[in-house]
Amino acid sequence: MVSVIIPALNEERTISSVIDLVSQSPDVDEILVIDDKSMDQTIEVARKPKVKIYTSTKLGKGASMRDGMLLAVNEFIAYLDADILTYPENIISLLTGPLLNDEADFVKSCFNRQAGRVTELVAKPLLSFLFPDLAIYSQPLSGMIAGKKSFLEKIEFENDYGVDIGILIDMHLAGARIREVNIGYIENRMQTWEQLAIMSREVSRSILKRAKKIEPDSKETLENIDLIRTQMDYAIRESLIGRDRMIIFDMDNTILEGSFITTAADHFNFRDDLIRIVTDSSNPYTRTKSIARLMKGKSLKEILDVADSIKMVRDTEFVISELKKKGYIIGIISDSYDVVTNHLKNKLGLDFSVANELEFSKSIATGEVKVPSAFLRTGRSTCNHEFCKSNVMFQLAEKYNIEVKNVISVGDSENDFCIVKESGTGISFCSENKYLNYVADVIITEKSFSPILDILT
Repeated sequence: MVSVIIPALNEERTISSVIDLVSQSPDVDEILVIDDKSMDQTIEVARKPKVKIYTSTKLGKGASMRDGMLLAVNEFIAYLDADILTYPENIISLLTGPLLNDEADFVKSCFNRQAGRVTELVAKPLLSFLFPDLAIYSQPLSGMIAGKKSFLEKIEFENDYGVDIGILIDMHLAGARIREVNIGYIENRMQTWEQLAIMSREVSRSILKRAKKIEPDSKETLENIDLIRTQMDYAIRESLIGRDRMIIFDMDNTILEGSFITTAADHFNFRDDLIRIVTDSSNPYTRTKSIARLMKGKSLKEILDVADSIKMVRDTEFVISELKKKGYIIGIISDSYDVVTNHLKNKLGLDFSVANELEFSKSIATGEVKVPSAFLRTGRSTCNHEFCKSNVMFQLAEKYNIEVKNVISVGDSENDFCIVKESGTGISFCSENKYLNYVADVIITEKSFSPILDILT
């Protein structure tokens, strides 16, 4: 059977049609949407049967493609772009037929449209000179491909416009049997001249790197994209216009009936190291950095498997569904890792998640972590903590244009003290911390979120 991977960034208008088309193939039993932290309703639209939704570990299409490949359960994998509405009905059989029939290890698509300017002016001339065996392919930059996971695991996924040509060259160098198939007429989104200039540079670097081991430097492009992302306001989400209430959940021992890091410590056998760090380190920043190093070398799949092994509070999905009906913006603020909170956000259909950003390289944790600036103390902070969840709450309330009195926060530990205290309604959830219980407006002692609904009525 076939796994289909659809990398997506702000594709709410088209991704549903792509998923519906893919779902019709009898060979497809797994569809993975790898979201690149879209700011529109891509995730909501993608929630369909067979579909598994994940958030990419790193900005860029290449990271999404690699993450999806590592998470896929099948040997045969097909990649489709999320923004194309002109795929033929038999797109999956066209791409994967040579794999299933053992006629190829990697399939590259071509289509009935004149090749783009970067292909003709940059890619083809360089390939003819440096990799003449690959000059036969009419559209080497096509992103609609299929391959065997056993080959894809061994190659490098560039994280810019060079990803598609890089995969083709790496497959060739790995000795894969390559087949080009025509998938008919495809209408691509037109690129601006500025985008074409960037694309030309990155495609060139990808080819030259493989020919002469020249390291490309795509940081400038990624930083520009990231800057644009940070300047985008949450208010662009059309579905949030008019919603004036918010509820924030902690993750560990709140939504999850356990702590991610302690569960990971048992699973990966670093409990003694974790205890030593927690015992010896009084500085929360240093402690966060030290604990993250324990995650070094763990793959995205291993980490998410640990997260999925922890049960959620039994009525979580029901209560969140009811809160949505009542117009609440819902999310997670956690001092755990964003790779886990984003996973829960995708599973539960939440609006946001904010947590420490565990760094990945090629879908493997590097052991480094970034504490989001939203946690840092500002002139508006109401406590003296250098890092505090309440600072994130204030920032989110401002971005969503919600009064703090209309914010509910749910937590269980000392780290939730300030956010529970400062929220309009603070809820202590199954907590043994007497100080948290003192400042909370509501105390829930059973592992159920249903009492929250009673508070709202």
